[in-house]
Amino acid sequence: MQPLDDKYYQRLNEIAYAIQESDILQHYWENETEENYLLLRQAHEPAIAHLYHEVAEHAPLQLLELEKMLLNPIFEGLFLPRILGYSVLRGEINEQYRYVRPNDHFKEVLLAICSSVHFDHLKKRVGQSIQVGFALSSDIWITNLLDQIENRRVRYFLQQQKNERYRDLKEREALYRRYIRQFQNEFFYSVEFPQTRGEMKANFSALRLFLLKRFEAGGDNTSLKAQTLAFLDNPEFQNTEEYLQMLALVGNFLDLTEEERQQVAAHFAREQANFSDFELHYLRFLTQLYQEHTSLMTPEADLRMVRIVDLKQPGRIADFYRVAQVVHSLGYIHPDVMDAVREFYNSHEGLSVESKCLRLLMLRYFTQWMQGITEREYGDFFEMSKFFHFYMRIFGDQEFNQALKKSVQKYLERLLKTYTDRRGKDYQDIRKFAKNQMVEIGLLTEKEADTIFRIRRSRRKADAVEQDSKE
Repeated sequence: MQPLDDKYYQRLNEIAYAIQESDILQHYWENETEENYLLLRQAHEPAIAHLYHEVAEHAPLQLLELEKMLLNPIFEGLFLPRILGYSVLRGEINEQYRYVRPNDHFKEVLLAICSSVHFDHLKKRVGQSIQVGFALSSDIWITNLLDQIENRRVRYFLQQQKNERYRDLKEREALYRRYIRQFQNEFFYSVEFPQTRGEMKANFSALRLFLLKRFEAGGDNTSLKAQTLAFLDNPEFQNTEEYLQMLALVGNFLDLTEEERQQVAAHFAREQANFSDFELHYLRFLTQLYQEHTSLMTPEADLRMVRIVDLKQPGRIADFYRVAQVVHSLGYIHPDVMDAVREFYNSHEGLSVESKCLRLLMLRYFTQWMQGITEREYGDFFEMSKFFHFYMRIFGDQEFNQALKKSVQKYLERLLKTYTDRRGKDYQDIRKFAKNQMVEIGLLTEKEADTIFRIRRSRRKADAVEQDSKE
């Protein structure tokens, strides 16, 4: 956790002063009504929110320090419900939708709310956050938390937020997914960078998640460079899979100066030479990024790594980035690219991890193209199908074919929502193409094509026909 910059600290003090000197606060203390607390929120929470989001964007490693300062009673509980939500989602979860480790910051914020003199007003805005946090926590953790609450009324409120329904994994997952959608456009992730090998081993998954969230959200990540480069400079972390993954994250997603790039390249070359099965582990992590963080795997990411990897050194990583460089520079429908991909695939096993990386790279191009093409451009889609077929024949991979098929079906669904006149030329052209070419190249079966273009009579129309016949 980094200390708050002086400029942010000064503004926070100014906000605290404004709250305490506010006529609205003085009026609130006269009767402590919900209406007056709402007026206090409306007057001062926007300033807190503006400062919070500025720190989140430009200095995310200082967020935890800012949040701890906002727990001070001098801020009258303002913005705490939002901070509670951030603390719930910041905790790392496993495949069972449980916290990987106890979420102590969630507890810290929740205890501050429970001890606030404004609890009766705050509790109306924190119920859902507490429900989610409790659902993700263990029973022992919740029991220990409740034991710290002396006020029986507050303890009863917390007990009511523990819902037995969320013992079920599917219910817990659905709750989490509903809840996180409320925060999908916000910056709130923060993390503490490890200083020892033990801390790195215990907390790297949370650090990786933080960095990926930041990269996906975009924005200013300049403040992260010093910490990530310091991580790579730490000899305690070297020759580990965590270190390898940090190399991949920094190399692919951070814009580096020439000096920084050379520094990362030296680390990469050393690990490549010294860490057992480095190339296999690196490419496996790359496939994970392609599959789980598709939006990040842009041509720019690959080209950043091209400047870090020694392409003259024989190896699977260099082989992949050489062909990737050709694809990105010429375009995936260029004859030279098609020859390069065929040559690469003929010299590498189809089940190899580097071949999978290439398939995922090509798949991203195709799916992105189909997401961007308009319904009026369906003629281009027809023309592109021959390139689909070309790469399908080269790869001979069912997983690639199925993923491409899903994108094709989504585009066909868009076309049928646009061209609804079954007698119209557009509709008939699309139908003929799908039932012939798409079936021929194996992206649709005859049954699937028939299903897509089957007449669907709505219930309302069927009822109307039945009513007319009775009359």
